[in-house]
Amino acid sequence: MDLKLKGRRAFISGSTQGIGFAIAQQLLDEGAEVIINGREEGKTNRAVRALKKQFPNAAVTGIPADFSVKEEVDVLLEQLHDVDILVNNVGIYELKDLEATKDEDWYSMFEVNVMSGVRLSRRLLPQMLARNSGRIIFISSESGVNIPDNMIHYGMTKAAMMAVSNGLSKLTKGTEVTVNTILGGPTYSAGVARTIEHIAEQQNLTVEQLKQGIMQQTNPHSLLGRFIDPTEIANLAAYLSSELSIATNGSCLRADGGVLKNL
Repeated sequence: MDLKLKGRRAFISGSTQGIGFAIAQQLLDEGAEVIINGREEGKTNRAVRALKKQFPNAAVTGIPADFSVKEEVDVLLEQLHDVDILVNNVGIYELKDLEATKDEDWYSMFEVNVMSGVRLSRRLLPQMLARNSGRIIFISSESGVNIPDNMIHYGMTKAAMMAVSNGLSKLTKGTEVTVNTILGGPTYSAGVARTIEHIAEQQNLTVEQLKQGIMQQTNPHSLLGRFIDPTEIANLAAYLSSELSIATNGSCLRADGGVLKNL
């Protein structure tokens, strides 16, 4: 299926690995021009080189910026022009009980996970509306619906992302611009993989044994019954980036593996 993305320019925050990197791969494969982003210049450049090696004829560049540092975000925003597709993917998370979660933890989580999308959308949505063309996608999580008791501050930010996305979609009424959210489920991203590999080595288990054990303990109702691969989130993001998705706007679409039980 031709998603009609040739000639489109995309910016993906937090895209040097995991879901963001997988989305970059999908969009490049569809012929889009892609700008990736990471906190560190070295890691961002390595990710750009890896994508260029995989897609030799593709147009891919990178802009390093740490979304917890306002000055770096301001510099990044000045470099973004004529972006057709914005993927608000950057995010941080941590396991922390309520009593141990300080005010600063709540603020820093909100700064990166929520304000990143607010600032990028505030910059790029008016340009999209002026052109009467564009796509904005927020990568949220099932944790924004089923809030984990050991990372409430993280779940709060994922719920807030859905609210921001839905509110922004109201501004697109009568246009060819859409704003949607993807609710991802338990995903085997690079960060999760490193953690699981470390724990498996300590407990003298295989990675697969530990992965199955974690899914059975934390997500026993998953219909998929395994971790989601980042490419499986990216598949939905690619569709939402396309002209074919024009009738989908202001929506939260699940790629959660059937973890959520509500309709």
